[in-house]
Amino acid sequence: MWLCNSSIGRKVIMSVSGMALILFLTFHGCMNVVALFSKEAYNQICALLGSNWYAIAATCMLGALMVVHIIYAFILTVQNRKARGNNRYAITDKPAVVEWASQNMLVLGIVVCLGIALHLYNFWYNMMWAEIAGVENSIDPKDGFEWIKFTFSNPIYVVIYLVWIVAIWFHLTHGFWSALHTIGLSGHTWFYRWKNIGYVWSTVVMALFAIVAIAFAVCPDILGGVEGNVVPFWM
Repeated sequence: MWLCNSSIGRKVIMSVSGMALILFLTFHGCMNVVALFSKEAYNQICALLGSNWYAIAATCMLGALMVVHIIYAFILTVQNRKARGNNRYAITDKPAVVEWASQNMLVLGIVVCLGIALHLYNFWYNMMWAEIAGVENSIDPKDGFEWIKFTFSNPIYVVIYLVWIVAIWFHLTHGFWSALHTIGLSGHTWFYRWKNIGYVWSTVVMALFAIVAIAFAVCPDILGGVEGNVVPFWM
């Protein structure tokens, strides 16, 4: 199958999986902001996305997309290195038109993966997995608000998450327009438009994550104040 056996096909797979992950990040960032305004509303979202079968299925699909994206990223990196041969050791000037993120996507990807592992431990393991496996913690697995508050009460985690967010931002600013270019949606005119849209989109989405981390680190006691009058939206 050309999607798996050809260089272009691998790039298409990586691009499509990357765009799906960008959409998930957008949803996740918007969801997290709810915690700044209403603890109850945020926890209702967490309950909706808890150990329900559809949430578990979606999590498995998301995990599969992430694995595919990472595997193909390494395959393409190795393929590019082999294509360059001994020339990769030659000392050359970096072209001014090539972005820093483009030249360091593998390093950024590794940082992003390490951040994902930490994030899965802090939240997925203590929330969805705790519900499924019946693991007992001092905080209710469905109380996502308290888990955010607990996590970002540790300044080390705050710094690590902010570094992770910056790495994702660099990764996205290149990946956004590169994915669209790969599937043929960026002609001569739209190439630069998609790059600018990608910068704006990536900045807004990652700012949502950063704002939540900083807000819970600085003033957790005044967040999530709108409670008691929220009707579950799935009823």
